[in-house]
Amino acid sequence: MRNKFTLFVLSVLACAFISCKSASNNDDNMTKVKIETNKGDIVVELYNDTPKHKANFLKLVKDGTYEGTLFHRVINNFMIQAGDPNSKTAAKDQQLGDGDVGYTIPAEFVYPERFHKRGALAAARQGDQVNPKKESSGCQFYIVTGQVYNDSTLVNMEKRKNYNVLNAAFSQLVMKNKDEIMNMQKKGDEKALMAMQEKLLAQAREQIKDEPEFKFTPEQAEAYKTIGGTPHLDGEYTVFGEVIDGMDVVDAIQQVATNASDRPVDDVVIKKMTILEN
Repeated sequence: MRNKFTLFVLSVLACAFISCKSASNNDDNMTKVKIETNKGDIVVELYNDTPKHKANFLKLVKDGTYEGTLFHRVINNFMIQAGDPNSKTAAKDQQLGDGDVGYTIPAEFVYPERFHKRGALAAARQGDQVNPKKESSGCQFYIVTGQVYNDSTLVNMEKRKNYNVLNAAFSQLVMKNKDEIMNMQKKGDEKALMAMQEKLLAQAREQIKDEPEFKFTPEQAEAYKTIGGTPHLDGEYTVFGEVIDGMDVVDAIQQVATNASDRPVDDVVIKKMTILEN
């Protein structure tokens, strides 16, 4: 998530929800990692049902990749982000967030079981335009702080997600008919453009008619209305763990002073990461 690691572009005529998958592993014996920072310690546990992300995170921990890196992007009531290798030697005014380890990880959406509740550990990634498969950064991650939502806001989010499914199908059809649409625009044929829009909208509705309507599960709704989170990120970024101790440290980090690029004015450093014995 950050500048290039950020979050759908509407088509020229316009006036995504990831298919659900059940958790295949139980939560027994999940591996825990302690993140030691100059603000205190955070303990996270890694989900067994996101094995690629778990294995990669543990490899980087064992290799010492994260030692000396910064929480380089911090937004109060949203999230704290870290893992950019370039942050180890960054100057005070250096903009961060573009560093990587030379590879990405295929998305592992275990949804709706794994979602962006407060304390969720998730992988950052590049935006959809350059990363349509939503593959994760090989190293950058974030911890959700978020905020609490009410019923009406969650209902509006559900409506927006369902609209986005239709709009995505519509946008693909627009691209397939791009040449014909451009020709109509050059001629200034508004009647033909409107007819084309109605035709493509009808085709888009037909394409998605068998897709289930998006709705937050009772567990999600309860979490977002009580402890909070960032529900608009669900199905967009891989959630692969959660904080089980040290959320007070996460809160302290999210409240530090930051510059215009959301980088803390005073460095928040990851001193060490350690894999804990179960």
